Amino acid sequence: MVDQEFAGIQIRNLYKIFGAQASDYIEAVQNGLTKAELNDKHGHILGLRDINISIPAGTIQVIMGLSGSGKSTLIRHINRLIDPTAGEVLVGGADICKMNPQTLRTFRRHQTAMVFQKFALFPHRNVLENTLYGLEVQNVPRAKSVDVAMRWIERVGLKGFEKKYPNQLSGGMQQRVGLARALSNDAPVLLMDEAYSALDPLIRVDMQTVLLDLQKEIRKTIVFITHDLDEALRLGDQIAILRDGEIIQQGSSQDIVLKPADSYVESFVKEVNRGRVIRVDAIMSPYSGQSVESGFSLPLGASLDNAMQILAMAPQKEVVVVDQQTPVGFVTLPQVATAMIGSSTHH
Repeated sequence: MVDQEFAGIQIRNLYKIFGAQASDYIEAVQNGLTKAELNDKHGHILGLRDINISIPAGTIQVIMGLSGSGKSTLIRHINRLIDPTAGEVLVGGADICKMNPQTLRTFRRHQTAMVFQKFALFPHRNVLENTLYGLEVQNVPRAKSVDVAMRWIERVGLKGFEKKYPNQLSGGMQQRVGLARALSNDAPVLLMDEAYSALDPLIRVDMQTVLLDLQKEIRKTIVFITHDLDEALRLGDQIAILRDGEIIQQGSSQDIVLKPADSYVESFVKEVNRGRVIRVDAIMSPYSGQSVESGFSLPLGASLDNAMQILAMAPQKEVVVVDQQTPVGFVTLPQVATAMIGSSTHH
C-alpha cells in the first residue's frame, strides 16, 4: 500500500491515446507520429505525450493549460480514473497502474481526495452530511465522522451552516463544502480539477487564500489544475504548462515568468503583474561583503513591489537583501525596474 509518510508523486513517460486500438499506435507516437497525423490517418486522439513530473510530498503542483491541453486527462491518471496507454504513475512509491481493483479502491478511498469545478455536492444532503460522506464510505463510526466533519467545516469558514443544503449556499460556500469534504478524508493527496474556475474573481482569490493558509498546516501533496496564470503563480510551488498533451515548460513561478520557454508561454506571462509575482532573490546580485550605504534592507522572498517601495526611500537606490539577519545579496533600482518591465528572454 502507499506509504502515508511519503505521498510524493512521480509521473514517468506517461502517454495516453484515446481510441479502440490505442496500443497499436503507441510505438509510432513514441517515435514522433504527431497528434494531427494520428488523428487524420488512424482516427485516434493523442491525449498526453511523454509526461514526466516529479511532485515532492507536501507541495502544490499546478498543471496549467488552455482548454483541450490535456490537464484534466492528466489529473485523472493520478487516481486512475483513466488508464494510461504507456508509462507509470507512482504515488508514495506504489505504481497505481499495477494495482488490482481492490487495492485501487482502497487507494482511492484513503490516499486521494478530489475537489471538482462543479462542486459535486449531493443536493439532498446538508453541509454536514456532504462533508462526512467520504468517512461514511470508509465505515468510520458516526460520532467520529461528525466530529471530524465539524472541525473541517469550521476550518473552511462555514461554522453555523452545517444544517444548510447546497441550494441555500453561494458558489464560494459550496466550494468550501467540497474542500471540507476532501480534507475530512485526511488523504495525503488532494486533486483539485479547476476547483475555483466557476467562482467570481474575488471569491476565487478568497478561496486561494483559504487553501494556502490550510496548506501551511496540513502539508498535503496537492495537484491543482487551472487555465488561469495568476492563480497558478499564486498557488504553485511548481508549475507545469501543457499544450496539446505535452509539457512545454515546468518550474517555479519565478522560472516561468522570468524565463518563458517559448512564445506560447510568453504570451501567457505578458499580462502578469510582475511586481507582485517576482521575488528579489530571483534577480539580486550576490553579496560579497561590499558595503551598501543606504541602511535599508529587504527580507529574502520580498516581491519587487516591496523592493520598489524601499528603493524609493533609499538614497543610494540600492538595498541589501537579508535572510534572517544575514546579508545574501543586494538589488538596485535599475535591476528592479528592468525586471518589472520585463523583456523577451527566449530565442
